[in-house]
Amino acid sequence: MKVNNVELVISAVKPEQYPAEGFPEFALAGRSNVGKSSFINKMINRKSMARTSSKPGKTQTLNYYKIEEALYFVDVPGYGFAKVSKREREAWGQMIETYFTSREELCAVLLIVDLRHPPTKDDINMYDFLKYYQLPCIVIATKADKIPRGKWEKHATVIRKNLDLVKEDEIIVFSSETAEGKDKVWNALKKWM
Repeated sequence: MKVNNVELVISAVKPEQYPAEGFPEFALAGRSNVGKSSFINKMINRKSMARTSSKPGKTQTLNYYKIEEALYFVDVPGYGFAKVSKREREAWGQMIETYFTSREELCAVLLIVDLRHPPTKDDINMYDFLKYYQLPCIVIATKADKIPRGKWEKHATVIRKNLDLVKEDEIIVFSSETAEGKDKVWNALKKWM
């Protein structure tokens, strides 16, 4: 998909703030610092539309990026490292759960993991949560440029096994440096739109 028009429409924290156009939505979930912002920027051909940060836990709202007046990427707060209070983390958890379990426009969740490492306990919990609520999931294994191409399949197999990936759920090897996997991701999203 050729992307010319993108805007950050709203940073929402509750359902009444969600956009009302009814466009298909794709949520991006992943641990803090896994490269969600870099993934978004590469997918929409922007350098810094989604803010990248060396400090984990910067995203604290549901950030709605409208793409080509046709769909939304919804960046949700990362899990894992974030140096925030337990109460804040619980509030984020509630906000994310409400969105995932009640949003009709949500077509699929892009679970962003690091290709170089086996999924963390948090990644596995997130995938199990998505399966419990029967939410379609596309696993995006980022940072592919950091390991030799010949080892991608081996690493992808480790992710597949550790998450106990169901057959319908795809895994796409991705690099925000080289754009590896970008077209595959757009093709996967088209199936849900």
